[in-house]
Amino acid sequence: MADSDFSTKAIKIFSIVLIVLALAIYLGWGIAYGSWNIFSAEYIPIYAIMIVLILFGICGLLLTKTKSTSE
Repeated sequence: MADSDFSTKAIKIFSIVLIVLALAIYLGWGIAYGSWNIFSAEYIPIYAIMIVLILFGICGLLLTKTKSTSE
């Protein structure tokens, strides 16, 4: 059971890191290029990466919330 607890904590930490990384990208890109509009055509690729990172982070956090059926 200790391995399961460790892997759950690792997934949770990695998911939080993904969300923080996405927010850092958003702030860094916005400050560097002055592009706070996510619908501006020339900046869509960087914001698409940011959205994917946030979604993976949220999915990872949701996966750690579910209870194992083997317990």
